[in-house]
Amino acid sequence: MPAPLGEFEVVVLLAVLHLGDIAYPPAIRTEIERRARRAVARGAVYVTLDRLETKGLLASRDSEDGVEGGGRPRRYFRVSAKGLRAVRQSLAVVERMRSGLEPLLDES
Repeated sequence: MPAPLGEFEVVVLLAVLHLGDIAYPPAIRTEIERRARRAVARGAVYVTLDRLETKGLLASRDSEDGVEGGGRPRRYFRVSAKGLRAVRQSLAVVERMRSGLEPLLDES
């Protein structure tokens, strides 16, 4: 069984899934901040994306067209089949741990 994912790794993978074809680092960061309602350091996103790609959980491609002004091309990410399995496993673990704690955890 592969090593479990950290919370932020799962959050990044979920953000990439939400964004689909437009999943590039600044958009991923914005998506996490919007949905998780927490500030995210730009560097944390880049480091995590690189780590997840090294693990084979993400794949990336550079955009065909460069950024306006002659900048570097955007790097887009997608979740691999292995990454999708890892997200499912992580969410299942959390669900199993949560099960039975509804009286304590459910909001009234």
